[in-house]
Amino acid sequence: MNAPFPRPGLLDIAAYQPGESTIPGKDRVIKIASNESPLGASPKVSEAVKGGLNKLHLYPEGPATQLRQALATAYGIEAERIQCSNGSEEMLHMLARSYAGPGDEVIYSQYGFLAYPIAIQIAGATAVVVPEKNLHADIDAILAAVTPKTKIVFLANPNNPTGTYLPDAEIRRLHAGLPKGVLLALDEAYAEYATAPDYTSGLELARSADNVVVSRTFSKIYGLAAVRVGWSYCPQNVIDVLIRVRCSFNVNALAQIAACAALADNAHTEAARAHNTLWLPKVSAALAAIGIPVVPSQGNFILAEFKDAADARAADAHLRSDGIIIRPVAGYGLPGYLRITIGTAEENEALISSLTAYKKA
Repeated sequence: MNAPFPRPGLLDIAAYQPGESTIPGKDRVIKIASNESPLGASPKVSEAVKGGLNKLHLYPEGPATQLRQALATAYGIEAERIQCSNGSEEMLHMLARSYAGPGDEVIYSQYGFLAYPIAIQIAGATAVVVPEKNLHADIDAILAAVTPKTKIVFLANPNNPTGTYLPDAEIRRLHAGLPKGVLLALDEAYAEYATAPDYTSGLELARSADNVVVSRTFSKIYGLAAVRVGWSYCPQNVIDVLIRVRCSFNVNALAQIAACAALADNAHTEAARAHNTLWLPKVSAALAAIGIPVVPSQGNFILAEFKDAADARAADAHLRSDGIIIRPVAGYGLPGYLRITIGTAEENEALISSLTAYKKA
């Protein structure tokens, strides 16, 4: 019997595999695999969400006007140039579907977020993967890969899973070298954690350019991964497209309430940033001291380097035996590395203790 068959190419897509949350036989686990905030959401979020529970029969406010205004105030940008999304990943898909299709090419860096090729393939476009240099995006290589078929360049800054970043001068050099008809999509999911003195958000560049989009998320420093809220700052010509292709009511009402409450609690956000600023170098130094080099990171995670793929797998197995879940990154082409989220003080100490025991075994 014949069955419906999907559009050509869809079954060739490798589905995204999220980080694990459980370990068989372990009642209590430490999950430091998905770059979630160890401080969780602001206490003000749960209070605000409770106030919206008596309106679950009503559709959410489609344009997310209140949230966009709150974002405009918090980041000093124009509300009319903000588009909210169901997590920042939805924005990747909207951009790919809107600006690329069969016969087009979309560029991303070798160790970029795995959602990029998925969004590109779903759109029917061709993914062009550009090699990195020392785990950093290579601007010259990206520019060399541009052809008349190029429609979008996806670039995470800071990058996941490496934690590396490009300074403002390099981002501007990339933009200056791109044809005006190529969209530069800057994924800044971890921007709030970045402390490097030469790191600058692309928001200012996007303010003056017709082909730059900056996407952000509430899943990381704001601790709202469960409710799925993202947002992007776009030129008006891109906004005009996005409001036509986004799903109706794509950000649910409770998510909008939660995001507004999170934005309003600056003290909680600063505490999350301070916690990461304290523990990121402490965990990095502790692992380096036991012979596990760490890639310098501007995110809320580290990329730990092992001797080879077998060593990384053995370390992962040892951590799991201690009830600790981290993220193997062989799927990114980095089989000799493990990505580790900065957790609570207790979780970080447990991680260091477990890996110390592993190295001594």
